[in-house]
Amino acid sequence: MKIATSAYPVDWHASWADYEEKLELWVAMAAQQGAELLVFPEYAGMEASLIGEPHDAAQPDGWALSAVAAMADGINVHARLAADYGVHILAGSGPTRDFDSGKIVNRATFLSPDGRRGFQDKQILTPWERRETPLSPGRGLSAFDTDLGRISILICYDSEFPLLARALPCDVLLIPSCTDGPAGYTRVRVAGRARALEGQCVAVQSATVGATPLCPYLDENSGAGGIFGPPDSGFGTSGILADGRLDQPGWTYAEIEVDELPDYRGAAQVSVSEHWDEQLDCIQNINHRPLAVMKS
Repeated sequence: MKIATSAYPVDWHASWADYEEKLELWVAMAAQQGAELLVFPEYAGMEASLIGEPHDAAQPDGWALSAVAAMADGINVHARLAADYGVHILAGSGPTRDFDSGKIVNRATFLSPDGRRGFQDKQILTPWERRETPLSPGRGLSAFDTDLGRISILICYDSEFPLLARALPCDVLLIPSCTDGPAGYTRVRVAGRARALEGQCVAVQSATVGATPLCPYLDENSGAGGIFGPPDSGFGTSGILADGRLDQPGWTYAEIEVDELPDYRGAAQVSVSEHWDEQLDCIQNINHRPLAVMKS
């Protein structure tokens, strides 16, 4: 399977047709390179609400409500492109009204070329999201069995919490991110690499780049696409399968053999996933002792 992960600039558009044209150019570019799985970043879905002359909104609640009104139409564009180009797409996430709870969540939608859909909501909000936005945490995690293997999603900050990934055994872990500086990007990158090591899976980071004037969710963006495996047998000494250039818009590609992942896991020098529960015994026996002079 060939994966394409994006460093994606979110733009204002003069018309809806311009927005659709941009998305199609991006999807076509990846599909022409043979990509079967395309990954857009966190909050990129808000681009569907950036139509017309750049304007301010009641910040940031107004922006969330504008995104809620536009997200469904934006997802439908991604769904059409998935079908037209025969690819699986993780559409950019954005504020979405949860039908059951009525709350606004940060939702990423996963689309297959045959029209099937699934979604994952962000579980743990950042301090800024808690302080400044009307977003609520999502409820529950999902793993999707697809023609490409088992795929799970952790949105940005969620990837920094290893128990979430532990609950989602998968072949490919998608990590759409939106960070405003190199430090934030690096935190998510480090988290993605750690999750690949722990889960013996492939972790895929996408990122927003550039600046989107007047929109507080996207006013500053820094990052790059990256595709990571465990630094072990079958993945090379670094585990870095592909690395995009920081703040350079475009796709980053890597080929992986999902069918061979069980063999890679069996041949691995270490198996954090298999030995995970041994930690529980270790932490039950924490001893606090003063330093003492030991006889030689």
